[in-house]
Amino acid sequence: MKKISFGICCYNEAQNVERMYEAVTKEIKKFPEYDYDIVFSDNHSEDGTQDILRRIAKKDKKVKVILNQINFGIEKSTVNCISHLKGDAVICLTCDFQDPPEMIPEFIEKWKEGYDVVWGQKTQSDEGKIKYACRQIYYKVIDMCSDVKQIRQVIGFGLMDRSVVHIIMQQMEQDPYVHFRHLIPEYGFKVCLLPYRQQKREYGKSSYSLSHYFSFALVSLCNTSVKPLRMMTVLGMFVAIGSVLVAIFYLVYKLTHWYTFDAGMAPIVIGLFFVSAIQLFCIGILGEYVGIILRRVTNRTMVVEKELLNFDGEENSDN
Repeated sequence: MKKISFGICCYNEAQNVERMYEAVTKEIKKFPEYDYDIVFSDNHSEDGTQDILRRIAKKDKKVKVILNQINFGIEKSTVNCISHLKGDAVICLTCDFQDPPEMIPEFIEKWKEGYDVVWGQKTQSDEGKIKYACRQIYYKVIDMCSDVKQIRQVIGFGLMDRSVVHIIMQQMEQDPYVHFRHLIPEYGFKVCLLPYRQQKREYGKSSYSLSHYFSFALVSLCNTSVKPLRMMTVLGMFVAIGSVLVAIFYLVYKLTHWYTFDAGMAPIVIGLFFVSAIQLFCIGILGEYVGIILRRVTNRTMVVEKELLNFDGEENSDN
């Protein structure tokens, strides 16, 4: 009997976690021909989520729980959660109900048809027009800079075959900040996209701030392309050429208008700040790439697990 594993990361989702368990269980029981398990990865919640997960795991042995020592961030927690999913297919969901678990049967049916990856693709969103517009810009920039055409408006909500998980985990274990939404297009897997409308969060508050979104966008850009580095080179060449042309113009103009031309300090100050801004911009981009290299060579422990529930034969471990 084939098995389907569900991976659900949560942080301070006391109002959602039991509802999510019930929703997922309801959908997967429509497929009695498959075995299943549900793995909740809790990122050190402080609102009672862990107590609820303990109660659920106690009454249902198909529910497995990972309790992290501290909050390691959604990226590391997700990769660690996926590493514990042993099913023939893996379905990843968020615990906030913005991505509807009612789509689970559609994911499974498409997987049965032979697709390696079945993802939900946001075609509409209730999260706010400004945020949705920023996402559109983000995907356009990533797609423009990437060497491989990216899949837009997907967050990893959906199903992946075991063969896909095996390949992408080799990369993500080296650097958990490389999101699998950017890896899938590189390997030519057979992908099916199912459109859906993203709902507003009904309970709780998202812990993903504007700074997290900005950081994720920068890391994604640097992980998918080296074009920013080439842009730095081109930008430096244009600034250098422009500086030489301006210098020649001032020299010629001064020689031809020796007694009437007075440049003053303004052009010097403006030029100094302009060149300094370009340098800081380029150093910042270079720093992002250095950070990626540092994460990959240091090979630090990804997540420290405080406790594992219903993982038969597995002890508490460091991953």
